[in-house]
Order: sequence, then C-alpha cells, then structure tokens
Amino acid sequence: MLQPLRTACCFLGMWGRQREANSMYKRMPSRDYTNIVDVEDNSALVQNDQDPEASNPSWRLSFPHILVATITSFLFGYHIGVVNEPLESISLDLGFNGNTLAEGLVVSTCLGGALIGSLFSGWIADGFGRRRAFQLCALPMVIGASVSATATTLAGMLFGRLLVGIGLGVGPPVASLYVTEVSPAFIRGTYGSCIQIANCIGLMGALFIGIPVGEIAGWWRICFWVSAIPAGILALAMGFCAESPHWLYKQGRSTEAEIEFEKLLGGAHVKFAMHELSKLDRGDDTDTVKLSELFYGRHFRVVFIGSTLFALQQLSGINAVFYFSSTVFKSAGVPSDLANVFVGLANLSASVAAMVLMDKLGRKVLLLGSFFGMAVSMGFQVAGASSYVSGSGALYLSVGGMLMFVFTFALGAGPVPGLLLPEIFPSRIRAKAMAICMSVHWVINFFVGLLFLPLLEQLGPQLLYTIFATFCMIAVAFVKRNVMETKGKSLQEIEIALLPQE
Repeated sequence: MLQPLRTACCFLGMWGRQREANSMYKRMPSRDYTNIVDVEDNSALVQNDQDPEASNPSWRLSFPHILVATITSFLFGYHIGVVNEPLESISLDLGFNGNTLAEGLVVSTCLGGALIGSLFSGWIADGFGRRRAFQLCALPMVIGASVSATATTLAGMLFGRLLVGIGLGVGPPVASLYVTEVSPAFIRGTYGSCIQIANCIGLMGALFIGIPVGEIAGWWRICFWVSAIPAGILALAMGFCAESPHWLYKQGRSTEAEIEFEKLLGGAHVKFAMHELSKLDRGDDTDTVKLSELFYGRHFRVVFIGSTLFALQQLSGINAVFYFSSTVFKSAGVPSDLANVFVGLANLSASVAAMVLMDKLGRKVLLLGSFFGMAVSMGFQVAGASSYVSGSGALYLSVGGMLMFVFTFALGAGPVPGLLLPEIFPSRIRAKAMAICMSVHWVINFFVGLLFLPLLEQLGPQLLYTIFATFCMIAVAFVKRNVMETKGKSLQEIEIALLPQE
C-alpha cells in the first residue's frame, strides 16, 4: 500500500522541481542563461531536441513573418524594373529624350540612394531592431514613389528615385538578417529563396504593369503610384510580426526572446533554441562594433568573402540585363513586351527551383553551377553578336543566351549571397557587416546601371559580354576556394567553424 504512495510523492516532487527550474529560465538575465543550461542534466535536450528529423518545428508558424519581410524584396524587384519599359515615355514627357546619360541617371540615382541607405542599415537594424527598421525603410519608399509619380522635370524624377533608393538600401539587408534569424535551420535555405522569388514577382509586376505605357499617355505615373501600396502594407503588417530573438537576446532581453521563439517555433522548441543561442550570443556582447573591426583582424575574412561575392554578382552583368533588356531585345528585333514576359518567367521559374534545391544540394553547389552557367550563357550572346552568325541563328543565340543567363542567375547567384552572408557573419557583427557588403553591391550596381549603355555603344556587345563572362568564371574560382557549405547548420555551428573561439 505504501509503495504507490511513495511513487506518487516522488513524481510530484520531481514535477515541482522541474516547474521551478523552468521558471528560473524566465527570470534569469541573458548573460546567466548559459550557466543554468550547463548545470542542468542535458539528457532531455539530447533526446528531444537534437534529432532534427524528429523535432523540426512547424514551418507554418514562421512562414507568415517571412512573407511580410519579403515585401521589401518585392519592392526591390519592382523598382529595379519599373523604369525598364516606361523609360522612353518618361524621357519624352520630361524632356530628355535621346540623352543616354540622363536615362542612365534615372536608373542609377535609385541605386545611389540605396548605397546611402545600406551604409546606415546595420546601425538602424541594431539600434532600433529588425521590425522597426522595416517600418523606417517603408517611409522613404512611399514618399519617393509619390514624388516620382508627380514629377514634371528630370530633377524631380531623380529626387523621387533617390528617396526610393534610400528605402531600398535599408530594406534588403534587413530582410536577409531577419529571414536568417527567425528561420528554423532545416528550412532556412528555402525561406532564403523566398526573398529571390519575391524579387522576381516584383520585377515581373513592374514589367507587366508597364506594358500599356506606349498606348496610354502618362501611364508611367501609375507605375510609380502602384509601388506605394506594398510599402504601406509593409509598415502596417510588420507591427504584428515577431522581432528577431537574436537581436532581443543581444540586448539582454531574454524573456522577450523566448516569447518570440514560441511564436516562431512553438513552445516545445523554445528551451533548445535558447540553449543554442546561449552558446555564442551573450548578453554582454552589446558593446558597439567599431567599423575598423570589419576591415582587419579575425572578422576580415568573412567580410571579404561577403563583399567579393556581392561584387562578382553585380559584375556578372545581371542588372544590366534587367535594366536594359527592352533595349537589347529591340535591337534583336524582338518586341519588348514579349521579351520582358520571357525574362520574368525565366527568373521566376529558376527561383522556384532554387527554393526546392537550396536545402537539398546546398548553397555552394548552387553558386558554382549558377556562375558557370552564366558564363556559358554570355558565351552564347557573344557568338550571337559576332559577324560569323547572322539571321535567325544570331537571334536565337542572343535571345536564348540572355534567357539562359537570367535562368542560371536565379538558380544560385541571385538568391544565395543574400542568405549565405548573414549565415557566415557572427551575430555580434552581422547587421553591420551586411551593411558593408550591401554597400559594395550598390556601388557596383550603380556604375553598371550608369555605364552599360555607353559601354555597349563604345565597346560593342561582343567585348562587353566577354568581360561579363570573365567575371562569372572568376566567381566560380572564388566560390570553390573560399565559400563553406552552411546547409542544415545552426548559426552557432557556422560561427564556431569560421571563427574558432579565442
């Protein structure tokens, strides 16, 4: 008779001690969290949380937050493509038709603004949090779109494009940070591809909405007005999304980080997520990151890899294709509206394929295959522009090469860098290192957009496309030598691998 009573009492005592231990997690400041985990028996963690196949959290919890964050990528794609088809109408209405430098400025001023925004994005994301950074980036995009839509002079158009660019400069790096930090490790690559898919949809949306521009006077103004709507939705919807638990933990707000983890992963995974976070992201790591730390010492290697990847991505010539595809296709005798549809479909279909493959093949394999395929595609365009090929053969090589180039770009070189870099950057420098790398991205993007048409006139398509192909092959060699695979690894495991603790 006494044995069942003793068993019940023992069970109740153990249950009471467990509840007390769990409540301690809620009360402990972040810097003491690791000590509690180390004292506990970790057998439960090993049994319940470290088997990824048995304990993956539901993707449905984090997906709505990812969906809202990718509105910034949609806006990025939209504003990249919004001047593609309407550029001729804009130049006629505003009085700079035939001035290739002015046309280049309409494209590139947005990129100059993005450079300004990206320089401050890391400090904004670290200072105000990821959610507030999204809301702050939406404001200049709404105002800038309105200014561009009502512009009556070139100066007014450039000012509006500059404001939009500032918002775009803040948004994409924060989106990459946010998606990386709120995604479960097993699906982080797939979510990272959502950024590129949103980019494609934005680009396609801009191309489609620009189709009537040649038939309806002033339609290009509608194209700019439309972009204010998703920017407003971003600002409102982000108020209901989770804050990054990584950012909260760095601020010493571990209780709030647990609450956000519960929203993103479910209650059963909170304890292990906090245990993983405590390995490296200490609450006493909130001291200011100096800019000089990013350029030498133990952080130089990862910042160099990130900056070079973004530089090679842009030097491949991809945005020259997006900005001026209408002009290039017209010279080949293909109607620009049909060409834009094909470019958009190639971009979107490859992005969907990348989403499926990212967590299966891995980041490095996709990067290698993508850059190599882009080099081959540029080779087709060089052949199409040569004097040895003429007629329909030249047309097929030129158009086919460009579509293949877009397709292979969207398989890896497009989506991977924005996901890979927040993965390889240590938590302490993640936001500011992304700001530096995105600044490199925007500088090169600016000059490619500004100089593509003049260089096409001066050098001719053969030599210019050969230069782009060469940069693609340089990228293949660089990725093979310097990039590590991050598929399926937690952010803490990646940090330990790249920056052994001193």
